[in-house]
Amino acid sequence: MFRHQGKNRTFAHNLRLATLLSFVAGLVNITGVLAVKTLTTNVTGHFAFFAEEVMKHDYVAAITFFVFTIFFLIGSFTSSFLAELVSKKNPEFSYVIPITLEMIVLISVGVFGTQSGITTLEGKLTAFSMLFAMGIQNSLVTNISKSTVRTTHLTGLFTDLGIELSQLFFYKKPEETNKLKISIYLRLSIITFFFLGCFSGGFIYHFIEIKTLFIAALFLLIAQWYDYLRLKFHVIKRKILHH
Repeated sequence: MFRHQGKNRTFAHNLRLATLLSFVAGLVNITGVLAVKTLTTNVTGHFAFFAEEVMKHDYVAAITFFVFTIFFLIGSFTSSFLAELVSKKNPEFSYVIPITLEMIVLISVGVFGTQSGITTLEGKLTAFSMLFAMGIQNSLVTNISKSTVRTTHLTGLFTDLGIELSQLFFYKKPEETNKLKISIYLRLSIITFFFLGCFSGGFIYHFIEIKTLFIAALFLLIAQWYDYLRLKFHVIKRKILHH
């Protein structure tokens, strides 16, 4: 799911990556909305809010929305930087540190985060941390899948899906239609699991509130160990076959 990169990646790898991490993104998204009343998985809306607050001369609020985008950017930078650093020595495990850092951030927010909205310092710090975590995830997934999979932003997904659905009416060669159908299926899977994450997270939030982020971290841990155990299985299998 994570360790296969470049030509070694298959549709199955991207599908597993897409469904699991889009589900995590959905969980984080709804938790952010319910806890601090703001979006924490993308930055598009924050630019609009930033412009609105500037026009209203509320510069404190404007700076807050601007800093939201900066923390997402810092998360993306940190993820890519750490992945590149690790890949110099062990490319198969370049994902381990970024995804571990994302889990630590989500767990920390679940423990120390607030539900007071972004009008308080605690609320701002909670939102900053969640945006940082989602920047890490978006960068990691984009790098691993070579931009095939994005799990935190649906605008581009719906745009690409609309384009590909229209192309079905014009591309008639079997290899072209098969490629389009695979891509459409992948995008629909991401959208579906993002919504499932949102619905599940909304339900769970009523019981454990901001600690819903623990569930998101648990799914990341499962993904990480799934890859590790598969690697160990293949190593043991090779040793047995060679003997």
